[in-house]
Amino acid sequence: MGVPAADPGDELRSLGARLRRFEDLEEIRQLYIDYGRHLDAGDPAAYASLFARDARLRLGPVMRADGREEIEKAAAKVVRLAPDGSRSSVHLLASPRIELAAGSDTASGECVWAAISSAPDGAPRVLVGRHVDVLVREDGRWCFARRAGLIDIGALGPAEGQGV
Repeated sequence: MGVPAADPGDELRSLGARLRRFEDLEEIRQLYIDYGRHLDAGDPAAYASLFARDARLRLGPVMRADGREEIEKAAAKVVRLAPDGSRSSVHLLASPRIELAAGSDTASGECVWAAISSAPDGAPRVLVGRHVDVLVREDGRWCFARRAGLIDIGALGPAEGQGV
C-alpha cells in the first residue's frame, strides 16, 4: 500500500494562502515605514491616507482624532517642517510585531518608536515609546483602524554638563 498522492488543488490553495499572508505582512510593514516617512516629511495628507476612514488615533496629549479628515487636520497642527524647510524631527520605528487574523481582513500590531527633535534651546530631545495598533484592509489596502501611542521613556537629553 502506498501513500495517497497529495491533491494538487490542495497544494495550490495552501501555496496561495501562504503567498497572501506574506504579501499582507509585507504591506503592513511598509505601512509602518510610510507612517514615519510621511510624518517626518511634514505631509499631513499623506500621513492621514494611512488611516481607515473611521480610524481612531490616540497619541497621548499630542494628537487625538477620529476619522481620516480629523486626523489630517490634527496632523497639520503638529506635523511640519522646520522654518528653513528641513525636518523638525526624525522618527525611528522598529521591531514591528504583526498578527494577522486568520481568514480575515484585520490584524493587530505593535512597534517601538523613537522621536528625535530639538528642544527650544537647541538641545536634542528624545522620546521613546510604542504604537499599539488595530489594522484593517479597506478598499483593498491595509491601513490603521486604531492607533495608540504610548510613551515609555520621556524626553532624554545630554547628561548634566555633557555635550552632544
